[in-house]
Amino acid sequence: MTMTVRDFRATDAEAVVAARRAAFPYLVTTPRTVAWESESAPVEQHYRLLVAEADGRVVGSSEMGVFHDSDEPGLAFANTTVIAGARGRGAGSALVTAAEEYLSGLGTAKIFAWTLDESRSVTFAERRGYRRSRCSRVQRLDLTAAALPPLNPGGLPDGVELRTAADFADDPRPLYEADVECSVDEPGDVDTAAPPYAEWLALTWEHPALDRELTSVAVVDGAVAAYSVAHTDGRGRYWSGMTGTRRAFRGRGLAKLTKNDSLHRARSAGCREAFTGNDGDNGPMLAVNKWFGYEPAATEWRYVRELSA
Repeated sequence: MTMTVRDFRATDAEAVVAARRAAFPYLVTTPRTVAWESESAPVEQHYRLLVAEADGRVVGSSEMGVFHDSDEPGLAFANTTVIAGARGRGAGSALVTAAEEYLSGLGTAKIFAWTLDESRSVTFAERRGYRRSRCSRVQRLDLTAAALPPLNPGGLPDGVELRTAADFADDPRPLYEADVECSVDEPGDVDTAAPPYAEWLALTWEHPALDRELTSVAVVDGAVAAYSVAHTDGRGRYWSGMTGTRRAFRGRGLAKLTKNDSLHRARSAGCREAFTGNDGDNGPMLAVNKWFGYEPAATEWRYVRELSA
C-alpha cells in the first residue's frame, strides 16, 4: 500500500466526511462544512487540514491549528480520523506525525486531541505520549419516538417571548452578546477570550450547519435571555450547538423552554435524531438532557501531549 499525506483539496470533502462519520457517527458534518472550515478559519489560527491517501483513495484526515483566542500561548489542537477499513495500516500514525511536526514548527507547547473512549483509540493516543484530560458525554434522543414535553401547556411566563434566530437576521448582535456571556461559563480545558463581533459573525452566525429556523431564543421584556442553537445536516440529524441562559435570567427554566421549543421545531422539520455533547463536569446541562430523555451515545476524552522544547 502506498501512503501519502497531503493538504486537503476541495474534491476531498466527501471522503473527509466519510472518515469523520466513521469515527464519530453522531457528528453533524457535510462536505460543505468541511470545505467551509478550511476556507473560513482565522489567519491567526493557522488552520490546516491534511488527508491520508492510500493507493489513490482518501482514507483519513487530520485537522489542526492553534488556539489563537487563548491567553496562554503555545496551545494547539489536532483531531485525526481514519475510516474503519484502513485502521491499523499506518494512516493514523502518518497523519498524527505530520500534524505534530506542523504544530511544533509553530512553537506549540501542548496539543489537545479528541478521541473516543474505546480501547484502540485510547491505546493509540497513550502510546504516542498523550495523557487523558477532560471528557465529553455525547447523548442521543430519538425524535421519532421521544415523548417531548408539551409546548407551553400553561402559556409562556409573563414577559417571555419565544423567537428564532431567523428573527434576528437584520441584527444578530443581541445573540452575540448572550453567546459571549454564556460561553465564558462553560467548563473546559482551554480558556479562550470572547471573539470579536466580526469573527463571531463569520464563524458562528454564518456557519453552514446553523439552522436559524430551528434555533430558539427566549426574550424577556425585550432582552435576549436564553437560547438553544441547532445545527442540522440535511440527513435527519440535529446537533445542539449550545444551550445557554444569561446570568441574570438563570433559575427560571428558560434553558428547558428554548431547548424544548427547538426540539419540537426539529421534529416538525423532519429531523429524526438529536445529539448533544456536554462536558463531563457540566452537571446542569447533563441533568436537562436527561430530563428530555436523551440517552448516552458515546464518551469522548480530550488527550493532551506536551511537546519537548
